[in-house]
Formats: sequence, C-alpha cells, structure tokens
Amino acid sequence: MALRFRLTFSEKEFEYDVYNLLKAFYPAAELDMRYIQEEASPSAEEEGDADALFQVCYGGSSVVFSYAPCGSMSPEERQAARLDAGAWSEESTDIPADNRMEAKNRIKQLVYRCLRRMSGTELPWGDLTGIRPVRLVAGGLAEGKTPEQMSAYMQETWFVSPEKAKLAIAAAQMENRLMQDLRPEQGCSLYIGIPFCPSICLYCSFGSHPLERFRKMVGPYLETLYGELRFLGETMREKGLRLDTVYIGGGTPTTLAPDRLAQLLQVVSDCFATEGVREFTVEAGRPDTITKEKLQVLRRFPVTRISINPQTMNQETLDIIGRKHTVEEVREKYLLAREMGFSNINMDLIIGLPGEGENEVRHTLEEIRQLDPDSMTIHALALKRATRLNLFRDTYAPVSFEASAGIMRLTEQCAADMGMHPYYLYRQKNMAGNFENVGYAKEGKDCLYNILIMEERQTILAAGSGASSKFVYPGGTRIERAENVKDIGHYIERIDEMILRKKTALEEWMKAGGAQIGYNQSDL
Repeated sequence: MALRFRLTFSEKEFEYDVYNLLKAFYPAAELDMRYIQEEASPSAEEEGDADALFQVCYGGSSVVFSYAPCGSMSPEERQAARLDAGAWSEESTDIPADNRMEAKNRIKQLVYRCLRRMSGTELPWGDLTGIRPVRLVAGGLAEGKTPEQMSAYMQETWFVSPEKAKLAIAAAQMENRLMQDLRPEQGCSLYIGIPFCPSICLYCSFGSHPLERFRKMVGPYLETLYGELRFLGETMREKGLRLDTVYIGGGTPTTLAPDRLAQLLQVVSDCFATEGVREFTVEAGRPDTITKEKLQVLRRFPVTRISINPQTMNQETLDIIGRKHTVEEVREKYLLAREMGFSNINMDLIIGLPGEGENEVRHTLEEIRQLDPDSMTIHALALKRATRLNLFRDTYAPVSFEASAGIMRLTEQCAADMGMHPYYLYRQKNMAGNFENVGYAKEGKDCLYNILIMEERQTILAAGSGASSKFVYPGGTRIERAENVKDIGHYIERIDEMILRKKTALEEWMKAGGAQIGYNQSDL
C-alpha cells in the first residue's frame, strides 16, 4: 500500500517546489495538499489516515518546516518506509523579502535537509528540482568559474552528489564546444512529427497512434503535414533563415510504407535547403518497422543519423512493456543498417523497466557493447500520468521498478568502454531513482538537435500533430511556443489556424532580432 502524506501550507507560496521535493524522496506516496490560515500543531483528528504530516508555515522573514510520522505504523514499518523521525520535529530558516529566487532556494535547502534526516537517504541530484543541471553549470563556466569551483558549488548549494556534479560538468563542457562551432543563434532547426506506431509501448506518454486503428488517416495526415512543411520552407527562404538540423521523430517514422517515407523525404528536400544542414536524423526506432526497402529509401536522401532503439535486450521485459519485436530483430536490423552504410546509429535504453535490476541491465549493456553503436541514450524511466504502465502498475506489483546508483554507474562505464563521452543531459519529474537521461556519443557523433531542443539554444520550427515550435529570442531572454493540437483529426481540420499561429509567432520573433543575421548562399 502506498504511503499517504498530508502537506499543509500557511500561504500559497513555493508549494510546487516543496511538493516536488517530497515526491522525489517518496515517489510512490499519495500527497494530500492543503492550506491553513495559521500555524497549528497536529492533532489526532487532523492526522486522519495519513502516515506522515508536513507543514510549511511562513512568518514574514522566516519559514518553519515541521514534520513527523503518525498513524498506527510500528517502528519496524516506519523504518521500512524510510520514516525514521520520532516525535514532531521542526526546523526554520531566514528568507529575504526582496529576493524571491533566493527565498525559494533557502526553502528548498531547508526541506531537503529535513527530508534527508527523516528518510535517511540522499538524492543523487540533491534539491535540483525544476532546474536544468547542464544550463546551471554552463552559465557558471561562461562567467569564468573553473570546473572545480562549479563542482563545489553544486555540492554545497544544491546537495548534488560528486558523481552527478562531474557528469553535469562534462556534458556542459562538451555542449559548449559543439555550440561554438554551430553558432545556433544564427539559424533554426526543423522537427517533423510522425505520430504512428505499430503498437503503443506500456511506458509511452507521447501522442502516438497505433497504425492498425489509424491506417485510414495516414494519407490525409501526410497531405496536411506537407502543406505545413511547404509553408515553413517558403517562410524560411523569404526570411533568409539558415536550417541547421532536421529531426524526424514520432511516433515511429519508419511505420510509414517505403513509398510514403520516400515521399515525405522528397517534400523535405524540395521545401528546404538541406545541402547546408549539419545533421539529419530519422528515428527508425522500432526494429519491427525496419526493412531493407525503407533503409534504401533513407540512403537516397541526406539522412546522416538514425536511431534503432531496443530499450532493453531482455525478451521477457520487451513482452511486458508491449514492444512487438524480439531481441534477435534488434541485432538483425542493426547489422543490416551497418551493411547498408549507415555510419551514425544511436540506440536508446531505458533504466527502471519492470523487473529489471542490475543483472538484467548488465546483460543489456553487454549485448549493446557487442553491437558497438555510435551513440547511446540512457533514459531513467519516468512514470507519467498518461502512461499505461503507471495506470496499471498494480498489475506488476510483484515486479520492481528499479534504478540505482550502481546501475547508472554500469551504463556510464559501458559508454566509456565504447569510447563515448556524455554530451547532453536532462531530467524529468517522477524519474526512477531520481536519476537522469544522458546522451553518450563517440567523437563527432553527438546529436546536435538533442542539445538544441533540451537546452533551448535555438529556435525549433515544428510540424505535425502535437508538435511544438519553440522561438528562442536573442540572448535567451524569452522563449515563446506555438503548439499544434495532438489529435490527428483536429490537426487535419484546424491546420490553417495552426499555420497562422506559427506565422504570427515567427514574425514577432524576427522583429525582435531572431536568427540575428540569417545566412548568405556563400555560407552553405
């Protein structure tokens, strides 16, 4: 049975930050959040069915965080649940009235210290919730701080572990190196969404549609998408915008039949100046969608990078999560792509899948090491509300969702053994073990698009259902979005509305100095 917590606030202030810290320490706990008008000590009546009570009381220039386990749990049950506090405890800290950011940071530090004491555990990323670690480090390095200074800052200010501070610094240094050469502020990138999949994986929270149910909509969807791409291509030429990277994702783009895949790539080539593109990625993703004919189509066009994503190399897990392919298919399709000349292949893995502990992950990594891809992306499973794995997790009650420091070290060592370095890193809410997603790559095989989209370093023009265009204003001072609807039918019906929305956002961005100097033909 899940733990039940009651969290009360004297004011509606910083409640989101405290809530997220509690969920980071106790991800499976049910939280009942309330507001009180004045400080109050807990009573038996207030406790109700809660296993622990937490209170945040603001008092002008200070804040008090109170906490205690309650209910009918035995000492042994409390210890097993990581509720190792005894009687009602409280701590306080001073907060400045004129600096909201500093006030928030001090409150988070206070809550983290208390939860660390109560639970007896440390979080690998400390109290860094809602903050991008690489952006934090990159900013410090840009100001002239040394890696050693940034490591000390991460550990002392945010309680980040030495290992994670080192990882964030390595990713930030590589990112800065890659971005210096690209000059991202002078161009744009293009994302194209293909929302169809052969089946929906149990952990998926993206706007994917099973092909069997939506087959009749593939044609109308693509025709609508082509209209949106033609608009974007014409606008980019008119505005003199340079295209740096192209990323076709989904869904699973290789769900499309060979002729439709060829038609899509031809439209992209006709609409955009792809000869100047630094990187062109197509997610081949699911091995069960890859055929020799489709790979031949990709080879005819300027595609420079593909992904073949096993997620795990344990067949039992693949069956549980709804991946309709075998481990042997992963090997076969990867080797076929190599034979056909693909020299930049990425493979995605997920840590924390049901039933997978250190032995299962070690087996997967050994299999991947033998294949020797050019890059590898490690995802710590994030159980979002929209995923069926979360909705039906009671079905897998005997099966653990495990991600540990030991498992993450295995992935890091495997990447190093294959000659890969970390180049991008991001975190999500509700990640298994409070860990992270990391992209590792061999020299020259880093995915520029991943850095640009995750660190918001460049404007991304996006086409397709559920696609979100992101306009990064000069200096990174402002970011605006123009989002397409997720429902395929609505996307087709309302495409004119979405194109107009994108046109307006693009014109405002250009007036503010977007893509500062465009490009000259001599740059291509």
